[in-house]
Amino acid sequence: MTQTETDPQQPAPATVRSQVRIPLTFPDGYRVEAEVFTFHGLADGAEHLALALGTPGAEPPLVRLHSECLTGDVFGSDRCDCGPQLRESVERIGETGGYLLYLRQEGRGIGLYNKLDAYALQDAGLDTYQANTALGLPEDGRDYTAAAQMLATLGVGAVRLLSNNPDKAQQLAGLGVEVTERIPTGVHVSASNVRYLRAKVEHTGHSIRLAGLVG
Repeated sequence: MTQTETDPQQPAPATVRSQVRIPLTFPDGYRVEAEVFTFHGLADGAEHLALALGTPGAEPPLVRLHSECLTGDVFGSDRCDCGPQLRESVERIGETGGYLLYLRQEGRGIGLYNKLDAYALQDAGLDTYQANTALGLPEDGRDYTAAAQMLATLGVGAVRLLSNNPDKAQQLAGLGVEVTERIPTGVHVSASNVRYLRAKVEHTGHSIRLAGLVG
């Protein structure tokens, strides 16, 4: 289903700062070549990356907005599903052609130390959103203006969005990016992240099918 917003606001233009080819090898042996772009003029001033993977075809490219997660992406934490989502997304985008935008938005925009503080509150019984607000922080502080700028700079006006999060599609549409389809990622559930995933489904309407996988 196409996601639309009335009166989209076009963000200011950005420019490509650099472009370099990097071969990627994942711990399970999967390999792919990525063309990595950096940018000047992004709205939040952060060092976001765009990874072009595969060869885009005639239809809108497959695109994932992946928020940085040091604990999950690098150290393999089971408290979230970020690492498996990143691995899955790179392969799926590589097969069809598209872009992975790696966004420096640790902890839904609250930062690494705050995210770890929120983990401690989750251990005391709060869910992932309640923990953020208990710290006086937004439930989800992410803004995707820079992502829309990156896509525009790369000449991408319409995308098939690889995401379980409806807010990403809604924000992109409001920023002038046409989301022709929102495609969910797989369900990467474990004993350590099931409360986290359930909170995303119940609190913000993520399209994660937990029925039959957990009790």
